[in-house]
Amino acid sequence: MTPERYARLRDTLDRRQPDLTLITEQIHKPRNIAALVRTADAVGIHQVHMVWPWDKHRHYRGTAMGSDRWVNVNRHESMPSAIAQLKQSGYTVYAAHFSDKSVDYRDVDYSAPCALVLGNEKQGISDETADLVDAHVVVPMMGMVESFNVSVAAAIILAEAQRQRAALGMYDEVRLDDDEYWQTLFRWAHPTVAEYCHKKALAYPAISKEDGEIIDPSAWYARVREAAQQAE
Repeated sequence: MTPERYARLRDTLDRRQPDLTLITEQIHKPRNIAALVRTADAVGIHQVHMVWPWDKHRHYRGTAMGSDRWVNVNRHESMPSAIAQLKQSGYTVYAAHFSDKSVDYRDVDYSAPCALVLGNEKQGISDETADLVDAHVVVPMMGMVESFNVSVAAAIILAEAQRQRAALGMYDEVRLDDDEYWQTLFRWAHPTVAEYCHKKALAYPAISKEDGEIIDPSAWYARVREAAQQAE
């Protein structure tokens, strides 16, 4: 790994926002999922939450999740469980949804812990979800069309969230906790080793904070082989 690559990984993690996230409800087009994850990465979101159509799950794998190397993707069985989990963690949950109580997306404070819910391409969010969230936000439309593409709407709203947070200096300090920071850095810097560790239920080997390289990799591999032989 080059010093430039390591510096870029560190700079990206230094700006991650652990308390800003997305929740998607039954979005079924892989290109939209991929676009949402890329947008999340671009504004510094550390993880997103998705409720996918169960019969479409296999179709998504390997098709739309190329960006999930940089953004953690959490799958939930239902919107109520996803929303409840975030609310219990202190998040305010907004939905991109037109209703009689919708407010302009620019009138919302995104500097506090918050999540943005986005509905699927045809129906938007469900009535149940609309009732569960804390508020509805809309992007004003000036033309004949009634709505933006879901990924475009997300980009517009999240750009405002980024603007507000940047103005408060929230990208100027490390906001991930230390363990999450270094675990994520390892996955980014050493994806092959990280995948091997996951498959074998192994802890990640130690890395140098100076250059991100594994400390004494030969000794680590030797210990892993020895443990595997003893287990046989």
